[in-house]
Amino acid sequence: MLCEKILGKLKDFDLTGKTVEYVDIEWHEAFKKIHRKTTDSGREVGIRLDDSVLTRGLFQDDVIYSDENLVIAVNTPPCEVIEVSLKPGHEKYVAKVCYEIGNRHAPLFWGDQENTFITIYNEPMMVMLEKLHGVKAEKKTVKLDFDRRISAAIHNHHH
Repeated sequence: MLCEKILGKLKDFDLTGKTVEYVDIEWHEAFKKIHRKTTDSGREVGIRLDDSVLTRGLFQDDVIYSDENLVIAVNTPPCEVIEVSLKPGHEKYVAKVCYEIGNRHAPLFWGDQENTFITIYNEPMMVMLEKLHGVKAEKKTVKLDFDRRISAAIHNHHH
């Protein structure tokens, strides 16, 4: 099966009587045009998208196939991240944190709490963030919410 377009979000489809299958797209694959994947039900899927995916991306609940019986949507699996928070009284360090993460071309997301940020986990990043005064860095496994991204594109040097 070949999927060549993003048809919309799952919430916008009438799923009555339809089977929904998911294909996993890892965070670092979100801006690639060509994929060969298998759905959670074992169906082989080829994905060939136009250049718009290079800036838009392919994210959770994007529908890439739909017919009268079947809908195939994207699942972005959880991944290891670093949740960065600023200790009380150290809020001015937000610029330093964002600069250091951006300087390493790592994706950056807003966290769930005020003065928290999320970036992709790697050991050198963790070590660097732990050395910053007034900064708490904690390794977690979460599902990234691309609606909360700060950096314009997700092109990390570390995969």
